Amino acid sequence: MDIRQLRYFTAVAKQGSITRAAKQLGIEQPPLSQQIRQLENELDVQLFERQTRGVALTPTGKALLPRAQAILELQLQFLITARGMARGEAGHIRLGLAGAVPLLPIIPSAIRAFRDAAPDVTLSMEESNTPALCAALHASAIDVAIIRPSAPDLSRLTVSHLLDEPTVIALPHGHPLSHHTTLSLDMLAHDPLILFPRELGPGFHDAILSAYQRAGVTPKLGQQAPQIAGIVPLVAAGFGVSVVPDSLRQIHAGGVTFHTISEPAPYATLAIAVREGENIPVITSFTDTLREHFKKWENPAVQQ
Repeated sequence: MDIRQLRYFTAVAKQGSITRAAKQLGIEQPPLSQQIRQLENELDVQLFERQTRGVALTPTGKALLPRAQAILELQLQFLITARGMARGEAGHIRLGLAGAVPLLPIIPSAIRAFRDAAPDVTLSMEESNTPALCAALHASAIDVAIIRPSAPDLSRLTVSHLLDEPTVIALPHGHPLSHHTTLSLDMLAHDPLILFPRELGPGFHDAILSAYQRAGVTPKLGQQAPQIAGIVPLVAAGFGVSVVPDSLRQIHAGGVTFHTISEPAPYATLAIAVREGENIPVITSFTDTLREHFKKWENPAVQQ
């Protein structure tokens, strides 16, 4: 059955006349009559009763008309969705975020801008560590991830730089150095350093230890945090000090002060990771929006 026949059927039913329906459809009357007869023969039913002036739906025709209209509506929605996906304006994106990344204020701002531009795209998010996000990309469990490079297995992934976020020193309330606005890492030589397990974010973990080494200090490793965002509560509890992304200032632990780091200072680098070789318009549109907003956020002059 040709779906055009359903369109002809609904047009004739609406007009109550094959002549008027043919004029509306822009075709000749004899081919339209032939198409209606072919549809009736294929379905083995009579859809219309021929009258002196026009046609009227049979009881069978009345029962089938809503179903024909539903099929045509589905076809229209299919075409709209397919064309929207081709333009990157429809579809579903599964986004993975590395630890503490959701605390960056630019994340909800960028997502809101994308949703305003592509309201028909659904977006789901999950937070995890970088190695787990890379594994999820490999397994096609997510579509795009904001990670902290590097990671053990970046094969078959395309990774592009997104942001070098400044870091700050987190001190427990009442620490002898808490009255300093800026601190150097060598000033913390005797304080236990709270870190997260290296396997959760090897790139950022190593960047912190390298900065200590450049400052001429071998830190005393203290309590491990289960994740990056879990560091601040441990600092507040007095387990030690730490170096955290600047965005963690938003965690109001109450017992923590944050301080600028004088050079050498590590950065909490972020990158976008997608599967290599994939060219899905909706994913490309989303990652372009992320890059644009992060660029403006990192360099306010770009907004001028």
